[in-house]
Amino acid sequence: MSKYPDIVGDITFDEKLDETDFKKCGAGKDKPFSFQYYNVSQQFDYKGEKIAIEERLKKENISSEKKINGYITVRFLVNCEGKAGLFRVKHLDSDLKDVALDGEFENKLLKFTKSLNGWRPKKIEGLKIDYYQYLTYKIEDGQVSEVLP
Repeated sequence: MSKYPDIVGDITFDEKLDETDFKKCGAGKDKPFSFQYYNVSQQFDYKGEKIAIEERLKKENISSEKKINGYITVRFLVNCEGKAGLFRVKHLDSDLKDVALDGEFENKLLKFTKSLNGWRPKKIEGLKIDYYQYLTYKIEDGQVSEVLP
């Protein structure tokens, strides 16, 4: 068994981080293949589009007491049923250096991202697929100022 993923960027299951009931279900029965976000579409495939996420985030008023600046990215897999899982968090300061910003704030954004349930399933050539998605939260003075992409 290789210590490297089959595809660069694949997220492997981690029993400490991932829910055991989340399953990959895309093309390839023996080894489900997951597409990267840039392979399947340039559009944002969420019910209500990105604006629905931004509006909900604004209502929840998630912020940090620390006046931090930077980026928090949550990357995850959307399976062929439109369910999300295998969430991973990356944080960068405003100089794009890998620096922990605010663990409690990051956990709030992770929990928010996990609660989003409007991801649309996708097909390629008639086959249901799994695909990677990400949300990057731009942080200015402890507030989310923008959701990317």
